Amino acid sequence: MKIDEIKLKNFRIYKGSNEINLRNKKNKNISLIAGKNGFGKTTFLTSLIWCFYGKLMAQVEDKYKQDIRNAGGYDAYLNTLLNRTVRDQDSEHLLSVEIILEDLLIPSIPCKTVSIKRSYNFDSGKEDINILIDGDENELTKSVGYEVFINDFILPREIAKFFFFDAEKIVSLAEAKSKNELRSLSRAYSEVLGIKKYEELKKNLESLLIKLKRRGVSELQQEKLTELLDAESELEKSIAHNEDKQLDIDKQISLLNAKSDSLQEKLIREGNSITLEQLKELKIRRDELKENSKNIKSSLKDLLDLAPLVIAGKHLKNLKQQLDRESNELYGALNDKLLHKELEAFSQNLLKGLNSLNLNASAKKNIEQKVEETLKQRTTQKESDFSGEILLEFSEEKYREFEAILANIKTTFLSQFNSIVQEERTNKALLSRTNGKIKQAEARKDNHLAKQFREEKVQADKKVREFEEEKNKLSEELGALKMKLASHKKVRVEYEKNFNLVETDKKKYKVTQELLTKINNLIIKIKEEKKYSLQKSISLGLNKLMHKKQFIHNVRVNIIEDVMDIDLLDLNGNIIDKDSLSKGEQQLYATALLKALVDESGIKFPVFIDSPLQKFDKYHSQNIIQEFYPSISEQVVLFPLLEKELSEKEYELLKPNLGKTFLIENEGGASNLKALPVNNLFKEFKKEKNVYTY
Repeated sequence: MKIDEIKLKNFRIYKGSNEINLRNKKNKNISLIAGKNGFGKTTFLTSLIWCFYGKLMAQVEDKYKQDIRNAGGYDAYLNTLLNRTVRDQDSEHLLSVEIILEDLLIPSIPCKTVSIKRSYNFDSGKEDINILIDGDENELTKSVGYEVFINDFILPREIAKFFFFDAEKIVSLAEAKSKNELRSLSRAYSEVLGIKKYEELKKNLESLLIKLKRRGVSELQQEKLTELLDAESELEKSIAHNEDKQLDIDKQISLLNAKSDSLQEKLIREGNSITLEQLKELKIRRDELKENSKNIKSSLKDLLDLAPLVIAGKHLKNLKQQLDRESNELYGALNDKLLHKELEAFSQNLLKGLNSLNLNASAKKNIEQKVEETLKQRTTQKESDFSGEILLEFSEEKYREFEAILANIKTTFLSQFNSIVQEERTNKALLSRTNGKIKQAEARKDNHLAKQFREEKVQADKKVREFEEEKNKLSEELGALKMKLASHKKVRVEYEKNFNLVETDKKKYKVTQELLTKINNLIIKIKEEKKYSLQKSISLGLNKLMHKKQFIHNVRVNIIEDVMDIDLLDLNGNIIDKDSLSKGEQQLYATALLKALVDESGIKFPVFIDSPLQKFDKYHSQNIIQEFYPSISEQVVLFPLLEKELSEKEYELLKPNLGKTFLIENEGGASNLKALPVNNLFKEFKKEKNVYTY
């Protein structure tokens, strides 16, 4: 499927009629629409989304949902689509967008072209959509409905964002972390990968089981069941409302954090030249130094507990002498008495044993005399020379503790104390220097502009904290609601078990259960197959696009219930935190993911890319131009900013695959699309001097 022509009439900045023909030669699949900021590149993409989906465009991307909400609803949003000049004129207030498709495959209906035209008349307040197949109306489009026809036969709105995307914003694919974000992406993945139709079939079978189960119930049972279902429905609505509020808060927090960072950068520029990252590092360093200071003071406090003993000096020496004398007096004599008793007992046993040796009287007498002399010599007690009074009476354990403290004071105390004091001085100096740098970075006190920035930053940070508190309350409330819903469902399921199937429905119920089991197994099998296929496609895409070889060694797709998540792995099999990737690397990952999804989907639809090279350096830009754009689709339309995103050198790399180029010109606030030969684009662009914004 390709887009042959696009026709715009009075759509925002495009006053009057604008038509472009995108039909290309077979080997040249890329078209390029260039223009300066504010000339209507993003508006062009919005016109296509509106033409295809109308009021359902809110389901394509959050951006459109937010725009419609901010405008005050879809009808009010339509008023923002009409060209301002036309709105103020007395002529017919009509806007329209028409897209002509070719090579569209419709089962059982051969066709060459399909035309979709959506228009809105502001005078009558009526929106119309017409779909013509080969120039004529067709019963198929009428019978299924225009919106269903577009969704089922052209491009499902749930996956349109993968074919109409802003390359700068697709990093959201890489940043998705919360369950809601991952679940939302998973639904889109399921649609792209062709899993959704099986999941819808599963839901239909589950609904059929419920209907069969509920047939033939009594009026009283039906009343009770209705009551339980109503309660469930109310809880589900409350949960959905809570989750929407949390999503809104997340967006507000994200905007405020961006504003805070922007103000911080302005503060830095007012103070000195350090970057925001450097300032964050300084603050981390400051916190580390403060923690070090606490630890040092704690160690110093332990040493200062001994300071009074050190200060005591001579008194401590006198204390030691007093304790030594008391210890000898109290415990020394006691030890001698015990020794005397032990030796006496030993000598008596020895002398008794002599009788059994049959010694003569002389020898026996000599031995007894020697034992007695030795015993007398060993047990002679020294008279105590302690003449003072027992004052302290330390136990042996306390005495040993005192000796250990004294030994510490005499040996390591001084060196430890000096080391800690020096460490505290060094830490204090570093902390003072770091605080000085932070203070300087956050702007001088006498700078009025810096004061204003600082006040705005404080307010932004305060609002962030308030939103975070509100979100925490909502999270608690959500948890309680989900528990209550689970409890209600359990009660309802148990209640339904008591229902008796109508006889004629028993076979239907059994067959439906068997089908449900088969479809569950089939979904699991398809997901596993798609998982490995998607892993391989993403990995190949990253290897082609990244100039850091082996930085991302492998890709792992995780499927847990209804949530799909993707892990990037290094050489050692460790998960790479996607937050640690640069914005350019995140965009490369998201680009590789998009290509893999488009390839795996098998959907043949043109790919439109706004800001195609916004975050890429020249090496990655070359890879994207040569490897990504020529292969992502049979028809690719790029919307670059010339000389900023796409240089002349890069344009030369694009030329072999470039079929058509258009330049958006602007005069008097109205834009128009001008077709140019491929070789003349930059020449014409450089002639443009005046810049208008819309």
